[in-house]
Amino acid sequence: MWKLAFRNLFRQRSRTALTLAAIIFGVAALILTAGFVQDFFIQLREATIHSQFGHLQVLRKGYHEHGRKSPFQYMISDPDKITADLGRLEHVVEVTPRINFSALLGNGRTTFPVIGEGVEPEKDARLSTYIKLISGNRLPKADVFTMLIGQGVANSLNLKVGDSATLLVNTREGAINTFDFKITGVFQTFSKEFDDRAVRIPVAAAQELLATKAVHSLVFALTDTSHTDEVNEKISSLLPGNQFETKTWYELADFYQKAVDLYQRYFLVLHIIILSLVLLSVANSMNMTIFERTGEFGTLMALGNRGRTVFKLILQETLVLALIGSAAGMVLGLVLAVTISAIGIPMPPMPNTNSGYTALIRIVPWELAKALMIGFCATFCAALLPARRASKLDVVDALRAN
Repeated sequence: MWKLAFRNLFRQRSRTALTLAAIIFGVAALILTAGFVQDFFIQLREATIHSQFGHLQVLRKGYHEHGRKSPFQYMISDPDKITADLGRLEHVVEVTPRINFSALLGNGRTTFPVIGEGVEPEKDARLSTYIKLISGNRLPKADVFTMLIGQGVANSLNLKVGDSATLLVNTREGAINTFDFKITGVFQTFSKEFDDRAVRIPVAAAQELLATKAVHSLVFALTDTSHTDEVNEKISSLLPGNQFETKTWYELADFYQKAVDLYQRYFLVLHIIILSLVLLSVANSMNMTIFERTGEFGTLMALGNRGRTVFKLILQETLVLALIGSAAGMVLGLVLAVTISAIGIPMPPMPNTNSGYTALIRIVPWELAKALMIGFCATFCAALLPARRASKLDVVDALRAN
């Protein structure tokens, strides 16, 4: 029966080719869309990590919830000791302290509210690889009173590299303090909202500006994002739970979570449309094939074969067709993915972002297996109803079709 099923496929060459084309197109389209989606998620994830949050952060207990109202009450007073202890953990590349503050930035004529970050220049340069410098250079190690400003801040205050600007803040004791800073660079990240308010200064300048030696957070850079949860568990077990808390990048990146949820819904609809096209194409092809072969099935049953034999024969033909089509679709999808990735797809900026990016087609083993199974199962399911109808044909009426 398997040999007969295989021969029947090549006997109906045009119909087989049409059905195979539908299966191959569906499987290849699923691989390409899944790879495109995965690349979008990966690029957005890495941009979030390497421009703002790092892989995870250690904070004083309660800072994430109440730190905006009382930032000085939730500071880490001994960052050097904790940094030395946690920096030796496996998969940890860098641990850098960071101070967060709100301030007024003035250009001599007007002031503008900003969100400031005090960072260690060298360590932050290795961590913040997704920050793009529009002009100037990164923070120098030697000169303390220097500043990087976001593109939106530079446009609002008409500041450029080499200009001086004044930061006005409230210290830990409630006094007002102000320092002059030299603009060394203008930066851009994936988030327009962040660039419209952000400035960065050396952590030493931030500590002197706020009159404190403490920091708000310790930011971790890891060898790979996949180790985030593992390192997070280790840090949580080492630090006293009543004094410190850890937050991973995905807990801090609210924009990332919302964007992923949104685009997952979009691409779920796209997958459903592709699957529906495959099902309808295969079902239509199978119905036409069975209509053309009605006399053949009548002859089989007239020779003593039962309806279940016809049903089994059609399903065997469909299984062979599904295997060939799904395998060919996977090969085509892989070839197209590699070719498109070598060229790249220029993408426009996403909503609330500053710059576009070059999209790739990621080859994900699980997505390949899923596309293969969807193509196979969709073809098999599309043949069930036509096969059942063929097995219920009246022998006399089927013979008349000859």
